Amino acid sequence: MSTAVVIEAPGEHRLVPHEPVAPAAGEALVRVHASGICGSDREVYEGNRPEGYVRYPLTPGHEWSGTVASVGSGVPESLVGRKVVGEGFRNCQVCDRCHAGETTLCSAGYEETGFTQPGAMAGTLTLPARLLHVLSDDADLTAAALLEPAACIAAAALKANARPGERVAVVGTGTLGMFAVQFLKAGSPGELLVVGTRPDRAVLSKDFGATDFRTKDEELPDDFDVVIETAGSADAARTAAALLRRGGRLVLTGIPAPGADGLDPTDLVVRQLEVHTVFGAAPDAWAHTVRVFGAGLLNPLPLVTHELPLEEFAKAIELVGSGDPKVGKVLIKP
Repeated sequence: MSTAVVIEAPGEHRLVPHEPVAPAAGEALVRVHASGICGSDREVYEGNRPEGYVRYPLTPGHEWSGTVASVGSGVPESLVGRKVVGEGFRNCQVCDRCHAGETTLCSAGYEETGFTQPGAMAGTLTLPARLLHVLSDDADLTAAALLEPAACIAAAALKANARPGERVAVVGTGTLGMFAVQFLKAGSPGELLVVGTRPDRAVLSKDFGATDFRTKDEELPDDFDVVIETAGSADAARTAAALLRRGGRLVLTGIPAPGADGLDPTDLVVRQLEVHTVFGAAPDAWAHTVRVFGAGLLNPLPLVTHELPLEEFAKAIELVGSGDPKVGKVLIKP
């Protein structure tokens, strides 16, 4: 019998025996290889997740990779033994938004693995097989555990629609920012600027394809075609907007604290900026991510700094919130 993490209430967690849930019709049982921890997991643990977007008690874990162990009726047996990742949003499949492919906007309400449904910080995870994305047999499952945040950035890259030769920029140098650099680089930009608060990320940014790196305190340009913001602060959103030329395209992916001062609507209107936002990843973004990963154009491994056993969940949460620049992506391995 394996173990699972259960967050009983904000600030309270325990390790419990984990019994795999046999897959029902249309479901698959996955042996979890690794589960990533991000700021959203820390929000769940601290009780800062917005109302309606978490349900206690809860096994967290929305970023994960694994191998299919068994399937329920109606699911091809050929999935058994395949390496997979999976979408988190448990959409209804019948509303207008779902039919349009916008599953993160499902009008039936919010349900997501690791937030309102059991997550992957356990030995196994049972979920609808339709949410799975199959990887190649030689895929690195440790790297693949980061494909969920990568898919969120793929959604941003698709909305940004950067064309070859355009001048593009990324604001933010965390996991999401480094993925944004890689997706934008794959589109053959004329320039690729990264703006962040951590000078130590300059080398990694350029390794991933950035042509320039600056901190927000340095002189910044104001004539870029596309900017993707990943830092999650109102200040970062304003910095991102200021980088754009008139008529430029901005995609916001971070979620600032409630009550934060936002963008100036007058500035948005008179400069005719095109603004998009991203919350989660729809199927097209997931499919794009898996294709780019399979083609070798997405390299998550340099972002991983810690791999801990499930029993060290508390230490993992502490690391994620430490502010230590040496802490990158933290993985839990059951």
